[in-house]
Amino acid sequence: MAAQNKSASNNYGAAAITILEGLEAVRKRPGMYIGSTGERGLHHLVWEVVDNAIDEAMAGYATRVDVSILGDGSVQVTDDGRGIPVEKHASGPPTIDVVMTQLHAGGKFGGEESGYNVSGGLHGVGVSVVNALSTRLEATVLRDGYEWFQHYDRSVPGTLKQGGPTTKTGTTIRFWADPDIFETTEYDFETVARRLQEMAFLNKGLTIDLTDERVTAESVVDDVVSDTAEAPKSADEKAAEAARPHKLKHRTFHYPGGLVDYVKHINRTKTAIQQSIIAFEGKGPGHEVEIAMQWNGGYSESVHTFANTINIHEGGTHEEGFRAALTSVVNKYA
Repeated sequence: MAAQNKSASNNYGAAAITILEGLEAVRKRPGMYIGSTGERGLHHLVWEVVDNAIDEAMAGYATRVDVSILGDGSVQVTDDGRGIPVEKHASGPPTIDVVMTQLHAGGKFGGEESGYNVSGGLHGVGVSVVNALSTRLEATVLRDGYEWFQHYDRSVPGTLKQGGPTTKTGTTIRFWADPDIFETTEYDFETVARRLQEMAFLNKGLTIDLTDERVTAESVVDDVVSDTAEAPKSADEKAAEAARPHKLKHRTFHYPGGLVDYVKHINRTKTAIQQSIIAFEGKGPGHEVEIAMQWNGGYSESVHTFANTINIHEGGTHEEGFRAALTSVVNKYA
């Protein structure tokens, strides 16, 4: 063992130092960026793209987000925000390529030139990590009066193309997770639905639409065959069954009441102590606070706290401050 260690030590020189450039580090150690390469990490790709769309809504520029799980295994996220900038960046390439191919590049680092006052991501590694861990990523941008198209094959950019004129703005990102990296590339509809519903609760008035188009002709035929006790169908009959319109999974989340609707949802199976939900919000220099609460007849509490729409499961100073203030107010009347 000592001899082996000594041999390794003798080989340690300049040639042993490896430099990972660009997004290579992400593909080499994906767990550092998305937590795992299992189902949880796979869904994290969706959250990263959706968070960018939500940030546009939080900034007041987007009113809806459409998420589709497509039949070919890809995921598509569309928003009606400002659209990713496509003009040439100071570093040389189009800005969209900088955003998609370079870590720590984004419009959320603060300062006078920042594109956002509030955002769910602050490190600039979101969509570039999605690009790094996908076999292909396609971006369609509506901005500056035109439609723009760009694609990336294993994070390598193609040529930015200008399409026809448009008066709309927005961004559509479609990506195919790399099966060589992830243990599975099958998205769970209910997992995605729960997260999107939560985001809709946290962003009052925002519409989030989710569609699952993963219904193949083979699966339709299999369902028909397995659910019937009749004689086996011919090939033509099976084809006709497969060609019939089928119902896709689809849900729309829209909550004008925001957190008030969230509390109603949480308490829907419980007995409320007071019928009205206590809700208020306030603003200060560089921050905003929104709170909604309602006592119920349960024996355990259900407290959910968020910072910039990110669920803070372990609490924090914001939760401690709320509890202290609530206790102080209640004690005055106890």
